Amino acid sequence: MEVFRITLSKWSSSLTGSGYPARWNSKGIYVVYTAGSTALAILENIAHRNGEGLNKNFKQITIEIPKSLGIKKVSLKSLPKFWYKVENYNVCQEIGDRWVRNQETAVLEVPSSIVTNEKNYILNPNHQDFRKIKIKSIQDFEFDPRIRK
Repeated sequence: MEVFRITLSKWSSSLTGSGYPARWNSKGIYVVYTAGSTALAILENIAHRNGEGLNKNFKQITIEIPKSLGIKKVSLKSLPKFWYKVENYNVCQEIGDRWVRNQETAVLEVPSSIVTNEKNYILNPNHQDFRKIKIKSIQDFEFDPRIRK
């Protein structure tokens, strides 16, 4: 399975997490966020990007997850009604943090909060199977100038 990530050029050559808190992880929990499509990766960046803006310092990374790896799935039905709201990050962080702590799988499939029938894939770089996940390609990426934050 291929997943996609659009990130600043300086972070593009390795799959490492920052440990910054986000929807599916608390501060100090290192994970890598990816998307099920390039289009979703673009939307996620537009929604979450700050400071750096949408400049020309980005790369698109295609990541290969072997079919043999188990993937834990978080279904939309299992989440509370307003899980996607920023004030409810703690609900999702508890799920993600538990998944990382328990070393359940190297990949966690979660619904996108932007397009709920689309999937994001969270990678656990500390899981033993993470080493099987490989960067397939890295290419320059430039946001279309018609897109404004």
